Amino acid sequence: MTTLDERHGEGTWEAEGAYRPDAAVPLDQLTAIQPLFAGSKAANLARAARAGLPVLPGFVVPEGAGDDPATLRRAWQDLSDSGARPLVVRSSSPQEDTEQSSLAGQFASVLDVRGWSDFRTAVRTVLDSAHRPDGSTAPMAVLVQPMLTARVGGVMFGADPVAGRTDRMLVSAVRGGPDSLVSGEQAGTDYWLSRRGRLLRTEPPTADALLTSSELRRLARLARRVRQVFGGPQDIEFGFGFDEDEVRGGDEVGGGGGRLWLFQSRPITAMAVRPSRGARLLGPGPVAETLPGRLQPLEEDLWVAPMARGLTAALDIAGSAPRRLLRTVPVVTAVGGWAAADLRLLGAAPPGHRWLALLNPAPGARRLGAAWRVGRLTAALPGLAANLVADVDRRLAQIPAPGGLPGPDLAAQLRWTRAALVSLHAQEALAGALLREPPKSRTAAGAALTALAETRALGIPDERAAATAPTVLALTAPTLRGRVRLPGSGDDRPEPDSISPSPPTPPLPHRAPALPPREALRLRIRWVQELQVRLVRDVARRLGPAADRVELLRWRELAAVLEGEPLPGDLNARVPRAESPPLPDAFRLADGTVVAERTDSDGDGDGRGVSGGRAVGTVWDGTGPRPSDAVLVVRTLDPALAPLLPELAGLVAQTGSPLSHLAVLAREFGLPAVVGATDAVRRFPPGSRVAVDGTTGDVRTAAVKTDVETGEAR
Repeated sequence: MTTLDERHGEGTWEAEGAYRPDAAVPLDQLTAIQPLFAGSKAANLARAARAGLPVLPGFVVPEGAGDDPATLRRAWQDLSDSGARPLVVRSSSPQEDTEQSSLAGQFASVLDVRGWSDFRTAVRTVLDSAHRPDGSTAPMAVLVQPMLTARVGGVMFGADPVAGRTDRMLVSAVRGGPDSLVSGEQAGTDYWLSRRGRLLRTEPPTADALLTSSELRRLARLARRVRQVFGGPQDIEFGFGFDEDEVRGGDEVGGGGGRLWLFQSRPITAMAVRPSRGARLLGPGPVAETLPGRLQPLEEDLWVAPMARGLTAALDIAGSAPRRLLRTVPVVTAVGGWAAADLRLLGAAPPGHRWLALLNPAPGARRLGAAWRVGRLTAALPGLAANLVADVDRRLAQIPAPGGLPGPDLAAQLRWTRAALVSLHAQEALAGALLREPPKSRTAAGAALTALAETRALGIPDERAAATAPTVLALTAPTLRGRVRLPGSGDDRPEPDSISPSPPTPPLPHRAPALPPREALRLRIRWVQELQVRLVRDVARRLGPAADRVELLRWRELAAVLEGEPLPGDLNARVPRAESPPLPDAFRLADGTVVAERTDSDGDGDGRGVSGGRAVGTVWDGTGPRPSDAVLVVRTLDPALAPLLPELAGLVAQTGSPLSHLAVLAREFGLPAVVGATDAVRRFPPGSRVAVDGTTGDVRTAAVKTDVETGEAR
């Protein structure tokens, strides 16, 4: 056990004549508001009490207090009525409850302390908790207050930390005091309030009403007063006592309901990022079928940039968006290597304000101005598409094997492919919007399946199917690394971590089935992309030791290298994009961070996001060796797990609250976390791979990582 003199090592106060604070300082004394003297928790409550907020009486054993049992006993007798009233003994370190770090649940608190001997033991327990797992010792004061038997208690945030909204308040309440909530033992009933206390939403929706509308308004009023005192929204622990509470004070209220008490107030240390007003609504939907995988920098420049330019041209011709906007906002972009489109520009999402959109005359006028172009284009588009398809086929047939091309000629061929993709994407988009195709018309994918069945019937290996029948490429997505994987091939070998330079290859064959205009254009898009793959792989073959880093170049850098310029000096320092989960169906960006768009159905999902962010990792149950990308999957948010959080990729719990201590710490560390994931421990056993979205609460199985050389799971 640690004594009052021993708690911070010898020499702290050993200088002769050094000042030692009194062993017990009442909260209503001015010195109690100093965090270095009383610790942050006690200082915040003392400051709140001086401002007239409903704080229980109490005293603090300051940091470095002298060993004066007589003074301490008198303070205990006065507060506990000589042991008749139980006390709560809590930590109050200057390092906790600050704007930088809450250290929520990291130090000890002892409840229902009765008798002088038990009180001394509780004080020592709190002081002993100052010794951290890393070997350091935190400065520590001890806060002592009466133990209130609360009817309802909980946590209230003066802002919504999960959604990042300062115009909302979030309350989580349980029967009894807030301790079972913040420890993760109970999942509370959650209330979203306006600043004035109007109830906006309750989760779960069918939960019993623990708090009345009057009590919710009182809580909102308390949050506003606390915000004024401390200069910002606070993380508050509260309790409603019973009408017969013996402790005087509190939030006086008429008509029953019990007194409202403020147990703790500290700054909200982590608010979720929130997109700015007007941030674009993005999503992979319209482009995922063409570019479904994660792209490296060169792949972005070869495939995303031409697609964006082509779709911009199509939208401009159709009058679907203002030309000024199309010139400044990319229709398609890459976010963390994943292709995403502006959903509103492409018409894949409704306008943000439907009635304003109906009243806005600009879209109608813009479409009227484009109508004559579109009317003539609809009749001419099949012929234009046929001409473009014929031009592409002719060019593909004329391109010699890449191995025989000098660098400048290779660069010229790649420039042509980028320009061709712009035209192909533009016409494909217009054909899809303007041309009506019969319901049972032939598709490129259907023709590809037929061609694949024929090549397999002839005994042609799948790795040669594309050379024999290039139509099968319609079943695959482009990639600079790895092999073309055809459906049903049974090829489970892992993708290589870099480009494998290939020997010189013949030009891409271009025999094609008869297809409707849009499907013919889509097939040519895939053929031109495959030609780019072959050209880039030939470049990799020429670069020797730098072959595996070609995909890390940008297009301008690659073109310069082919014209005779040296490789970028920092190429060896560049690293491929790390593994990341696919993009949400709809999201916005906030300072480069993906923030999933919340919908009315988000509450019906598997879990509940309590700390924003997305991660893919290996499931770990907290025992045995920890994977380097560990996602901790547990039943409850036990505060004892807190030391593990900095080393995790994600956190999933079957129970818990967004306002529990561990959820607060997860937000501080920027760790994606989900609670309420039903049966997660059974569904996601240790060693399996999961993708976690801490915003939407989505937890799902992810692809297993494999070793490139052995093909074994790792």
